[in-house]
Amino acid sequence: MNALDISQVLMYLLLLILLTPVLGGYMHKVFSGERHFMLPVFGWLEKLTFRVTGTKPEQGMGWKSYTWSLLLFNLGGFVVLFLLQLTQNLLPLNPARLPAVSWHLALNTAVSFITNTNWQSYAGETTLSYLVQMTGLTVQNFLSAATGIAVMLALVRGIVGRSSLLGNFWADITRIILYVLLPLSVIFAVVLNAEGVIQNFSGPVTVSTLEGGKQVITMGPVASQEAIKQLGTNGGGYFNANSAHPFENPTPLTNFLEMLAILLIPAALTYTYGRMTGSLKQGYTLFTCMMVLFVAGLLVSLYAEYHMVSPAGKGLVMEGKELRFGTTGTVLWTVATTVASNGSVNGMIDSMSPLTGITAMFNIMLGEVIFGGVGSGMYGMLLFVFLTVFIAGLMVGRTPEYLGKKIEAFEVRMALAGILIPGFMILLFAAIASVSKPGLAGLNNAGPHGLSEILYAFSSAAGNNGSAFAGLNANTVFYNLALGFTMLFGRFGVIIPVMAIAGSMAVKKVTPLSVGTFRTDNLLFIILLTGVILIVGGLTFFPALSLGPLAEHILMHSAVTF
Repeated sequence: MNALDISQVLMYLLLLILLTPVLGGYMHKVFSGERHFMLPVFGWLEKLTFRVTGTKPEQGMGWKSYTWSLLLFNLGGFVVLFLLQLTQNLLPLNPARLPAVSWHLALNTAVSFITNTNWQSYAGETTLSYLVQMTGLTVQNFLSAATGIAVMLALVRGIVGRSSLLGNFWADITRIILYVLLPLSVIFAVVLNAEGVIQNFSGPVTVSTLEGGKQVITMGPVASQEAIKQLGTNGGGYFNANSAHPFENPTPLTNFLEMLAILLIPAALTYTYGRMTGSLKQGYTLFTCMMVLFVAGLLVSLYAEYHMVSPAGKGLVMEGKELRFGTTGTVLWTVATTVASNGSVNGMIDSMSPLTGITAMFNIMLGEVIFGGVGSGMYGMLLFVFLTVFIAGLMVGRTPEYLGKKIEAFEVRMALAGILIPGFMILLFAAIASVSKPGLAGLNNAGPHGLSEILYAFSSAAGNNGSAFAGLNANTVFYNLALGFTMLFGRFGVIIPVMAIAGSMAVKKVTPLSVGTFRTDNLLFIILLTGVILIVGGLTFFPALSLGPLAEHILMHSAVTF
């Protein structure tokens, strides 16, 4: 690494730290109903939306009503996106005259985008029309991101509240989109467009290459989708090459800004959480834990890539790296996108060293809690907080408490369900795929690398990440259905237990702090929380990782490749 590489990493971390309280403080004003500078801009639209939909924002909901509203909202989004794909050949804004999408791919894609996963078993520019890309995928990028933040808000209200009401889901969704996601996306889309990210409705353009051949270049409304794809930790690319494509990511500046956008809102929500709980130390504690795990994974990946020597014995291995941004720019993006449930890539994880691959996979397997998706990272981390408090309570012989409320058997069971369900789905379907004919049919590599491809695919689906190890043809009936099923459980198998915890915590009495109260805002708790996250993830997935990327890493030093 040279001075420029080091400065890029340090600048990234510094800006993330500096912007966290700025955006986090603003979001606290939005979510708490305080006056903020965007209110005069979109306040009229908020009122109009409430009037048209009949929403009464002051009418709170219990956890069951909130959850049912959330599930119906997402079911509606699934149906619309599914039907759009099946009928796109009959709809306008299809200059390439693309045919209708197959039923199993349409189902997988609809599930993928409503769960904030954005797994893509297809090449976007040759599969989906402009209309589906805009009214289907881009709209769902907003709605799925807003859903994650809404669940986080409901959980926080349950933790700090003194009634059974957790807010109004419809009001939360409206305000999150109007005052947070939409303004940030508009500004970011304009910046990206100014830097060269395309935004048009032109049909495909045929050009002559330097060699005299013909090449068809796809156009389309890319900048608008690119902005919310990163800010909403969605990750679905307009083009098959994703953020390695020059129309999505043309310059070093767009590369840096898009990487920053991936973690911007998830990091800021830790500060918002601190403000909502009335203790900024609580937010700083979670931010510090996330940052420690993020930096640790980044250092391991950078070390692995800069010490993996090419077969010729000279120079770095550049296969899979984006040459325009270098090794550091590619590795930093890889780690950032896998600690968040983003899934966009500017390189090929499949071609990187086994240690980088295992780091990316492990980031996802931990439950996407190292910053994680917008909202989902916070409520996923709070599940580990409940578990850590419970374990600490057992160690000191006291009833576990968090922010003055007792953590009892019900909360622990729900927390364990939310943590273990995604892991169960990963291991179950990876095992089925690795021993079944339909699962093995799509592999391009054998041995531990092939297992890594399968394991990564189901980890990405269960973690609602969406990135891929590549080398696996997932556009088959088996993989489309298996991955779709995994994505659903990875999303709603966590959300439902989280909402149950919110409802249970909301009606608990607050116990005054005392000398014997276990602190959850100091260095000791950060160490305990980090340890619980790593141990749970390590014990759950270590056998599978040993057979995949770890075995490949050992064999690589014996010049054995797959």
